[in-house]
Amino acid sequence: MKEKRELEMLLSYIPQLQKLPVVEVSEFLSQVDEIFLLSILDKFPLHLQGLIVADFSINKQIFIYENSSAKRFSQIFENMPSDNRADLYQALEKDQQASLLPYLTKKIREDVIQLSSYPPETAGGIMSTDFATVIKSMTCAQAIDKVRVDAPSKRTIYYIYVVNEDLVLQGFVTLKDLIIAEPSTTVEDILHTEFSYVYVDEDREVVAQKIEKYDLVAIPILNRDNQLIGIVTHDEAIEIIRAEHTEDLEKFMGMIPGKDVADYSQTSVWTHFKKRVVWTSSLAIVGLISGIIVHSYEEALSTLIILALYMPMVADTGGNAGSQAATVVVRALALGQITVKNWFTVIIKEARISILLAFVLGLIAFGKILFLSWETDVPEQFSLLYIAVGISMALSIQVVSATVIGASLPILIKRMGGDPAVAASPAITTIVDITGLLIYFGIATIMFF
Repeated sequence: MKEKRELEMLLSYIPQLQKLPVVEVSEFLSQVDEIFLLSILDKFPLHLQGLIVADFSINKQIFIYENSSAKRFSQIFENMPSDNRADLYQALEKDQQASLLPYLTKKIREDVIQLSSYPPETAGGIMSTDFATVIKSMTCAQAIDKVRVDAPSKRTIYYIYVVNEDLVLQGFVTLKDLIIAEPSTTVEDILHTEFSYVYVDEDREVVAQKIEKYDLVAIPILNRDNQLIGIVTHDEAIEIIRAEHTEDLEKFMGMIPGKDVADYSQTSVWTHFKKRVVWTSSLAIVGLISGIIVHSYEEALSTLIILALYMPMVADTGGNAGSQAATVVVRALALGQITVKNWFTVIIKEARISILLAFVLGLIAFGKILFLSWETDVPEQFSLLYIAVGISMALSIQVVSATVIGASLPILIKRMGGDPAVAASPAITTIVDITGLLIYFGIATIMFF
């Protein structure tokens, strides 16, 4: 009875939901208990069902497939945007794909199979076939009639692509161009021949970068014969940028990136564990070197206990400086502001910055030691002032060293063909800890022993 009342209450919201934008309807239905979801979806027209389901997460889309008949789901599937259809199709198991295909129209079936054949990291893997084309010899009146026949979605109708008889892209016109021009004007007379494009096998990041750079609503995707085979819209570019940023952030924080940008609350404990355990375990093992270094200086620490008190300060300061430098350099590499060829300029610049930081942080450390340790017992042959100078000097050198390491590591990994984001913050911290201890005890040995 409780479930029935809850369903009736949700169904009473349908008239209000039908007046809302699709994205808001999807957000609302994403929070609804899955046992009610199909019953509520049935109350919407088929074309809206497809758009609503397209905005769901892949996991929820698969749930709808698994709890519907293949024939019923095919109706939703055919009303989804082409790029979302391809993504869902790729996420299905082989037997599920085989069960769905017979219920699709020939055009949709061929479209899905074609789009699903491209690797997901390429332009072809994210493109949509939802676009309109016209021939440049057409009049504007004929072109508008053809756009009506092609009937692309509202989000892709701003650009109408002009091709020749072999589907080679010649340029584009906007919907505004066609409407304003005289009906008898040929498309060739209002054709924009300067345009940006991406080849189907190029990386999806290139797509997002070009859309962002040229402020495009959509960008055409061509094969190597310069034939138009798809487009990528600006909203897809936003998803790409978000996914790439998430991947870089996960790598930078020492996590194994996932294939999808998953919702935190929908990701299992085991998945989170698998993403984090490799790096943290590896760095914990490497961190044994730090322990070996400390053990080798046990006698020095027992003689001058104050050295142990300020080891964390030196290590933390170095880790912060290194992580800051790495973050700045990784971002600059990602945005194309610097390249591997600029490595010397970058290192020199970061070294100069680190010297200024070292001066400020060294003074702070010096004052901190005098303030906190004025009652600490020190051997008679040393003064607290002399010890403070030594520790502050070690910290300053550590800041310079850590900054240079933090700036160098991403560039080195990029030079070796890897992802600069792999120069993870935990990795830099571990490396800097080791070098910092060597610097710290090296200075202590020279000055105190």
